[in-house]
Amino acid sequence: MAFLDFETQVTDLEGRIADLRHLVSGGQTNIADEVSRLQTKVNRMLMQIYSHLTPAQKVQVARHPLRPHASDYINALCEDFTPLAGDRSFADDPAIMGGLARMNGQSIVVIGQEKGKDTETRVKHNFGMAKPEGYRKAQRLMWLADHFHLPVVTFVDTAGAFPGIDAEERGQAEAIAKSIETCLRIGVPFVSTIIGEGGSGGAIAIAVADRVLMLEHSVYSVISPEGCASILWRSAGHAEDAATALRLTAQDLQGFGVIDKIIQEPLGGAHRNQQAAIKSTGDAINKALDELKNKSPDVLRRERADKFLAMGRKLAA
Repeated sequence: MAFLDFETQVTDLEGRIADLRHLVSGGQTNIADEVSRLQTKVNRMLMQIYSHLTPAQKVQVARHPLRPHASDYINALCEDFTPLAGDRSFADDPAIMGGLARMNGQSIVVIGQEKGKDTETRVKHNFGMAKPEGYRKAQRLMWLADHFHLPVVTFVDTAGAFPGIDAEERGQAEAIAKSIETCLRIGVPFVSTIIGEGGSGGAIAIAVADRVLMLEHSVYSVISPEGCASILWRSAGHAEDAATALRLTAQDLQGFGVIDKIIQEPLGGAHRNQQAAIKSTGDAINKALDELKNKSPDVLRRERADKFLAMGRKLAA
């Protein structure tokens, strides 16, 4: 387990528990009560810590290397996943994965931003930062879903769209804008979930949905705290202040009406119990799809557009 700096209180205790459980597995059963006592103490400490996280600490949790990624959700929640590659124009972008699948017995199109789990896969997936071809692939998949009347489910987890010069040369801004437009134009149920970082246009490009869900300790903002601090304070050292000012937590965003539902995470964050986090997310997605399934394409388009237009008016007021 990779511990965050504010979890130092429980680091030693969990290390002690691991040692004691090793002894129990070796046949020394007389220490089981001590393990139980220490675990209760750890749980109590985790509840205290995670119920009072600052926005900057939530950013750390959202970026935790062991937090489940899009591929984990797709593999656990979907059956018969058939990945589809390429934008039919330039190339395939591994930062965005997607294809046809079945979720809870229903055929869907699923799209997710994949960060990778180790050095090799992170480089392969470009740390989840998509280039224009990634967003054009997402558009292609969304139009495929619209053509075959299949719901769209997306998993958002990116620090932002790739900022390199090659992406700009291939029309990054246009690709993101067109992807947002596609989100608004498709006439099928659309559910998006922020599972980690929701960074800038790179996130919203696949998150203009009928229902926007967000895990409890995820973050969603127009810019990263470090980027914001570099612009406003001319120093990334003010990232903690920027995180607070950005109001990027799920709780803030639900209050603003930017997201529709917060999915509770297991004690200590999704990285401590991936299976429980994935199950809760799957249940929330299935419930949202059930609420949308009987709406006509015209109603879905109109309500989706009205939702985001009203959001803009509210935030501008």
